[in-house]
Amino acid sequence: MPLDPTLRAMRDHAVAAGVRPLYELSIEEARAADLAAIRATAGAGEPVRHVTDRHVPGPGGDLPIRVYRPVDTAEPLPTAVYFFGGGWALGSIDTSDEICRALANAVPCQVITVGYRLAPEHRFPAAVDDCRAAVGWIAANAAELGVDPDRLAVAGDSAGGNLAAAVTLDRAGPDLAAQVLVYPNTDHRGDTGSMRENDDPAAFNRRSVAWYWGHYLARPEDGLDPSASPLLAEDLTGLPPALVITAEHDPLRDEGEWYAERLREAGVPVVATRYAGMAHGFFAMSGVVDAAGEARAEVAAFLRGHFERRVHA
Repeated sequence: MPLDPTLRAMRDHAVAAGVRPLYELSIEEARAADLAAIRATAGAGEPVRHVTDRHVPGPGGDLPIRVYRPVDTAEPLPTAVYFFGGGWALGSIDTSDEICRALANAVPCQVITVGYRLAPEHRFPAAVDDCRAAVGWIAANAAELGVDPDRLAVAGDSAGGNLAAAVTLDRAGPDLAAQVLVYPNTDHRGDTGSMRENDDPAAFNRRSVAWYWGHYLARPEDGLDPSASPLLAEDLTGLPPALVITAEHDPLRDEGEWYAERLREAGVPVVATRYAGMAHGFFAMSGVVDAAGEARAEVAAFLRGHFERRVHA
């Protein structure tokens, strides 16, 4: 179907206003513009009972985390560790704040978002190392954080979805109840029909994707590492049940759906949902796009279901 009318109007307004695409900006300019765009479309963040900032140890130094706890209880809670998007170069725990608040209340569960190191200052595999270390630390210190270690999941959007997938590929990591991948990058090569179809210069396009990968990878050949391109992993058996969300008008659509199919072929329970009329980034636009709320409700139901299965297993 055609691009959602609200997204089309936003695109046309940006063109008329002469807004430059992020890939034409310096990294500092792009970070500021990305945060401003998210704040303009995310809507008001929901109140959550307890929101706490703290740090956990990482391989390159302490990592900031934000903990969202929706209820007053001393009991351990099911927990989703969320990784923000931004092409591994943009974003912070602030850019995913509204999403994490909504999910904490909707599941309900504890949500912990991790401030991993960004490229190009810290290139691959720094972000992967940070996310794996953070999830491992959270599982090992579950009692301190009020985490039920048997009901621990990972989730993320865009590059955050890529990182969530990379975390699950670590066979030495904790046992995870589920993974949620929202329009994830899964293949550095990116030679897909959706990459060619969705090439609007005023939207997220193949130049955007190449710009992010160019900041993230120290060498192009690093993109062949499954921790960078999960679609290239040889063995996906035994990974956590997955929800993979894609957007119809997104260059990353095909590689996300191919990854869902690879997981399914490996015997992993998978739900794959393509949101018609949507473009990359819609999941963060709950203030302007109804489908964002629908997708979040799907994520919440998926996580709730798999957390409940762990209780009755």
